[in-house]
Order: sequence, then C-alpha cells, then structure tokens
Amino acid sequence: MSRIQATFAKLAASGRRALIPFVHAGDPYPETTVALMLAMAEAGADVIELGVPFSDPMADGPVIQRAAERALAKGVGLSDVLGYVREFRARNASTPVVLMGYANPIECYGLERFVQDAKAAGVDGVLVVDYPPEECERFAAALQAAEMDPIFLLAPTSTEARMARIGKVASGYVYYVSLKGVTGAGHLDTEAVAAMIPRIKAHVKVPVGVGFGIRDAASAQAVARVSDGVVIGSRLVQLLETEPSDNVASKGAEFIREIRAALDHIQGG
Repeated sequence: MSRIQATFAKLAASGRRALIPFVHAGDPYPETTVALMLAMAEAGADVIELGVPFSDPMADGPVIQRAAERALAKGVGLSDVLGYVREFRARNASTPVVLMGYANPIECYGLERFVQDAKAAGVDGVLVVDYPPEECERFAAALQAAEMDPIFLLAPTSTEARMARIGKVASGYVYYVSLKGVTGAGHLDTEAVAAMIPRIKAHVKVPVGVGFGIRDAASAQAVARVSDGVVIGSRLVQLLETEPSDNVASKGAEFIREIRAALDHIQGG
C-alpha cells in the first residue's frame, strides 16, 4: 500500500476528507519551498501536490502560469524539485507528495531515470497533465512497480468510456477538474460536482479529489461534503506570490489551518 493509499484509508476510517494543497516548486522563492511544504503538513495538509516548472503550462490559468515563470526565471528545474522532495522527506516521513506537471520536463529528464530518482527522493504519486492513460501505459506501470501512484484527471466533459479506462489504471486518487477551462477560472457549481461524483465512482474505485474553483473555507466545505477530498491551488499560490520570504511558510500554514477546520466541521457527514 502506497503512502497515498494509506492516507486516504486512514481518513476514510475516521470519516474525514483529504485536504490537498497545490504549491509550485520554487515559487515564490526557491528557498521557501521546503519550509512551506513542512508548514502545510503541520497545519493539516494530507497530501501535497508540488508543481514542476514548465514554460507552457496550457491547463493552468494566469496565477499558476506566473508561478511557473517565476520559478523558471530562478533556474528551478526538475532536478531541483526532486531535491526539495528529498529535503522534505528527511523531516516528514508520512505526508504524501505528488508531483504535478507536464510531459516535456519528464521526457527530457528521461522516463526511466525519472521513476528511479523520484522513488529515491520520496515521491508518492505523479500527475502528468498531458499524459492521457492510453499514451502512458508503460510509464504508469513503471510508477506502480516503484510503489508510486499515477494520478489521472477527469473533467465535466469526460465520457463513461473515459472514466472506465481511467478506472482501470488509476491508483492513489483521481483528480476531478470541476470546471471547464484552466486553473483559477470559472464559477464553482457544487450541485454539478455532486451529480458527477457518483458517475465517476461507478467506474473508479480509488478516492476522488476535486479541484479548480475552490478558493476558501466555504467552497472547500461544500465540495468536501460530496467528495473524498479537495485540491486548492490557484488561491493558495495567489496568496503567497507577494509575501516576503520569511512570511511564506506561516502564511501558507494559516490558510491551510482555516481550510482544515472547515473540512473537519463536516467530519463523519
């Protein structure tokens, strides 16, 4: 059982929902990434999604695009990201870390080398936005052989056939993109999310985390009532992008504590 699977099993046993914050590696400052990860875990994050810098993040809106640009301008690449995970893992052995990004940096690094180095660093899952399941069967199998979970996306436009295909290969959890569009865009329709989750669960046996459009405690709580977890990215990145370096970790932890309290308010519900 992977760290992600164990985390969701523990949460389910206590009737709690997963809180999954996304932050971009190297942003707003390379030297704050690990401290921010540690602070969020201490504040109640169950899984941390760590963005890998890429020059053309086509699924991301302006907030995360700017984060990627800032990280790249500071010279942060995939090797640095793995280094952050190693440093985090030396001080936190329990909180799962998922790398989230695009195929190009991984393929430039080398798929086999990436799997080996990610495992050694302490990565628990990998979500590659532009790797649909039919195009990455060998990569997904290699991750699973190394006890890392391939995480896949589903969207409001996903067909039953797409859900079934992802249900056969996904492990850890699936990430349901609640909105049509890029990260940080649109209006969250919790009724539509509530209607979609049972359809997904008919095909997918792993937990379902919901992201896109979750910006505060109220929206997180509404989504958590109908899902296994919530993913918060753009709002958190936006909150941190103008903070001085010595305040990034504490500001991130403050936000996570607020969301954690909202999710725990519906414990067992």
